Amino acid sequence: MPTDDLLLWSTTRGVTTLTMNNPRRLNGWTMEMMAALKDGLKKAASDPTTQVVILTGSDPYYCAGVNLGSTLELAHPARLHQMIQRHNQGLFDAFLEFPKPILAAVNGPAIGAAVTSATLCDGILVSEKATFNTPFAKLGIPPEGCSSVLFEKLMGDQAQRILGEEGWKPTGEQAVEIGLADQQAPHEELLQRAQSIAEGWIQQGHERAVRGGLSREELKRVNAHESVALATAFLSPPFLIGQFQFLWSKGKRGPALMFLMLRITQPIWGLML
Repeated sequence: MPTDDLLLWSTTRGVTTLTMNNPRRLNGWTMEMMAALKDGLKKAASDPTTQVVILTGSDPYYCAGVNLGSTLELAHPARLHQMIQRHNQGLFDAFLEFPKPILAAVNGPAIGAAVTSATLCDGILVSEKATFNTPFAKLGIPPEGCSSVLFEKLMGDQAQRILGEEGWKPTGEQAVEIGLADQQAPHEELLQRAQSIAEGWIQQGHERAVRGGLSREELKRVNAHESVALATAFLSPPFLIGQFQFLWSKGKRGPALMFLMLRITQPIWGLML
């Protein structure tokens, strides 16, 4: 799919809606999708007609998160570690550094980085088809997207149910109840309601602010720390073999074999990290 088609852009009365548009791959964050998203945010930041941004996905998914099979490649371990750290930190910094109010309109399932990046927005609006899944514990990796700090700020004790071994996947309604999301709207009216909220922000002179009471600079420091820990975990034996088994079970032989090769050679290159 051409890069221009991966992120749809429309502006109405000062509100720009960015729609992640690769439903065949559940709007997952491939390298191409992440590049399109970063470019879209950069363009919106400097666009004089854009005062507020709405981020949503083409049905039926909001976003299936980072597509690891398409984002990692065989490389020298130090280079691979640096690449993972840089891409992860840059992805979430793109949200944290965005200068205008941004509203996540979650129209369906959101997984991993799609959940954590949404919490870095000014607000989250959900439909009844939304669900939230952060399978970090299942994957054997640490939290990312500032969730190690921000989730507890937003949800209190419920945060561990989502981030921990239980792996609770709240619905849109439950997300509002626990403070993960702000409001719910009927699925068919989601973007209409998002537009109304965004226009209200313009009228109120709402300035960019992340939720949870933390500053964006504080969260950028958290993001930098998490990104190092995540890169290290991605190159650990449990994660590598888990990804091999998962991708092999899905018939994705090429990416699966890449993870297997990394696992087999890990005792050697692991000493180089």
